[in-house]
Amino acid sequence: MELRASVAEPVVRVTAGFLDRLAAIESFLPEAGAASAYDRLLGELRITVIPNLRRFPRIGRHHLDQPPQSAEALAQLAALPAGAADRLCEYLHGDDLIQYTVATPGHRVHLLSIRHQRELSFHFSWLWGGRAGSPER
Repeated sequence: MELRASVAEPVVRVTAGFLDRLAAIESFLPEAGAASAYDRLLGELRITVIPNLRRFPRIGRHHLDQPPQSAEALAQLAALPAGAADRLCEYLHGDDLIQYTVATPGHRVHLLSIRHQRELSFHFSWLWGGRAGSPER
């Protein structure tokens, strides 16, 4: 999928991983009691996020401003091609964290992943409302 506003602006590409994450969010939000939020998210991506990334491809913070701490994340980072980690960015928009990369020349933007902030505590519902010390399954 390729979205372009004009010849002078960078192209924003949506990767398969990003689309997979959108599908996961679409499934998650009704379970979290926010079914209408998915349509709002799609609208915000089209109206705000993608145009912002076209105009200002480096709007997000550099991903490695907060380097990974786990052995798994460090191994994945080391496996990236030379210089790739330096192009990883994060853009926080509302309740969503969007990970993307900016490739030069042309500042082509690839949307890599998206995560809704409510997903972060989804598996820890027992912490926020269940019985103390007893995870719900």
